[in-house]
Amino acid sequence: MKTLVVGVGGVTNGGKSTLSKSLHQQIPNSCLIAQDSYFKDDSVVPVDSNGFKQYDILDALNMDTMMSDVDSWRRDPEAFLRRRGLNPERATPSEDEEVFVLIVEGFLIFNHRPLNELFYKRYSIEIPYDVCKRRRSLRVYTPPDPPGYFDGYVWPMHLKNRQEMESSGSEILFLDGLKPKEELLADVYEDVRQEIKRLRGAWQTILNEYMDNKSILLVLDSMRKTDPVRSCCRARRCQESTSFRRMCH
Repeated sequence: MKTLVVGVGGVTNGGKSTLSKSLHQQIPNSCLIAQDSYFKDDSVVPVDSNGFKQYDILDALNMDTMMSDVDSWRRDPEAFLRRRGLNPERATPSEDEEVFVLIVEGFLIFNHRPLNELFYKRYSIEIPYDVCKRRRSLRVYTPPDPPGYFDGYVWPMHLKNRQEMESSGSEILFLDGLKPKEELLADVYEDVRQEIKRLRGAWQTILNEYMDNKSILLVLDSMRKTDPVRSCCRARRCQESTSFRRMCH
């Protein structure tokens, strides 16, 4: 079983959820975990000096619970899918092994180091200030945004969190959130698909080496019964090969 963890982050109202849900629908054996599902109760979210609720910080989220769910998926993706009412898809005879994909979506997923270290692919959707502000104003939040909240808190925190994210040194692919959603999906899906293909190819290489070395062992065993001296010399040469040592250990 191979696993792949993909992160989709970025600015508020940038299109993270839309892209993540579409990826989930396109990729077999995938699961989606959204960071917005882990907000703490509003009564315990801290307030800043301006009276604004600080939703855009890690302390406003139950990150321990989120990490527990991510770790549960990593231990057994198939069981995790079943608990969510999803049936794992078995590989067809032409495929080498199932690859299970976890898509993690959220605005601070790259700012939480234990989570960020798990991603093999990172995508961050960005849109300009004016577009973000307009989109935000059209959405209904519970509780609703107070007057001045976007300029006084949301956008400054986005810039702060982005700077922190970039300083981590992680490899992140930034996406233009102004592109049509179909184009964004096509680009990211193809990138993830290529990685899945690479993982399957790596498994095939290991399998081929295993089968080759298994054949060698069978030949050596046969030779050992008929010519112990020659078989000992050939066995020594085989054991010096890198692939043989890897398969034996």
